[in-house]
Amino acid sequence: MKKPHFLFCFIMLTLISNCKNDDDILIPEEEEEEIVLTDNIEVYDADSVENSLVLAIENGGTEAYLLNKSGNRVYEWTFDTRLGNDLELLPDGKLIGMFKAENPSINFGGYGGVIKIINIDGTINWEYTYSSTEYLAHHDVEMLPNGNVLFLAWEKVSAVDAQQQGIDTTVDIYPETLIEVNPTTNQIVWKWNSFDHLIQDQFPSLPNFGSVNNNPNLLNLNYFMLDNGDIMHANGIDYDEQEDIIYMSVNYYSEVWVIDHSTTTLEASTHMGGNYNKGGDLIYRFGNPEAYNNTLGDRLFFNNHFPNLLEDNVPGEGNILVFVNGSNTTQSTVYELEIPETLNLLPNSNNEPQLVWSFTDPELQYARVCGAVRLNNGNTLICEGDYGFWEVTPSNEIAWKYSSLNTAQFWRCYGYQFDDPEILTLDIDTN
Repeated sequence: MKKPHFLFCFIMLTLISNCKNDDDILIPEEEEEEIVLTDNIEVYDADSVENSLVLAIENGGTEAYLLNKSGNRVYEWTFDTRLGNDLELLPDGKLIGMFKAENPSINFGGYGGVIKIINIDGTINWEYTYSSTEYLAHHDVEMLPNGNVLFLAWEKVSAVDAQQQGIDTTVDIYPETLIEVNPTTNQIVWKWNSFDHLIQDQFPSLPNFGSVNNNPNLLNLNYFMLDNGDIMHANGIDYDEQEDIIYMSVNYYSEVWVIDHSTTTLEASTHMGGNYNKGGDLIYRFGNPEAYNNTLGDRLFFNNHFPNLLEDNVPGEGNILVFVNGSNTTQSTVYELEIPETLNLLPNSNNEPQLVWSFTDPELQYARVCGAVRLNNGNTLICEGDYGFWEVTPSNEIAWKYSSLNTAQFWRCYGYQFDDPEILTLDIDTN
């Protein structure tokens, strides 16, 4: 009886052993697909980098392209005229951008003059010129939810007119204007002009005289002056649809100004009206209390770009990212700030927002352009204009770095997911 039992066990063990060996042969371990990086990639942390696309916009160039995180271009655009800085992908795959006018009368850094919407096939869907001896569109452009187009513009004020308003200048000046145009009719439907909201404390006998500190909603046009009349040099705008307000980065004031868009054009030229009943006066400002003689609150900004309000699909919803170029140091910094629930500007008060997060690095520094966006996984994608792009984690670890290898400079970058409508519409191979 024992021998058959032993034989049965021996046979079963042999079968199990053979099956195990067969399994090893028939089901090998899957090999991970090797990621081949281009020479542009200086850092690639597979555990923390977000697998998404980057829209790279060359600064004043004739090219833009989508990059994957391996460093490959997966889609490219080439333009007949140079960019006047901003370019954005629309959900239908079209582009909207600021382009440089030919032989403009006003040609400060970041000048544009022509706004275009470009079809997927490269044809022009819409073109609007805002360029003359008296005014010029520049830097940034934004497609509003109502289908209208918002952009920045310089508008000339003669030296004589400026002096009569209490501005200490001997040259024509070019304060900032916001223009909203209807692309169906090409009519300007809303306008805000900074020159309508002045305060000055140098000439008691002239208009607008008063205490700069006691009037934080008004603008001291004597704060900064250049011989060429470019006294503000705004460079970026963002629109908050929920609150119907505009954030505007003002480089020479080292501030972000907040403007009520709910006003009519007439109200925007006065000090009353709109949801905040302040007309076109500032409803909020931050970054540099010194710009309105406020001794309370810390100055964070020393020249700044791209006020980027975080939307509801990314971590930090409602906060704002600002790239500070850092003219006072050898490093640039990206700040994430919590915008107050109630926007108030009070004299002799700390009006600055709460600091939520920041990133800097000894190698991060450029005095011009630049910006930052928040990615879906919580990382922050940074454009360093003379270098390329950084992706950093919430804990300030560097997940990815892309260098142009000194072949290009960049205005900004924007991040896109593979299933974003802008990408799906283009129908491209994103590998």
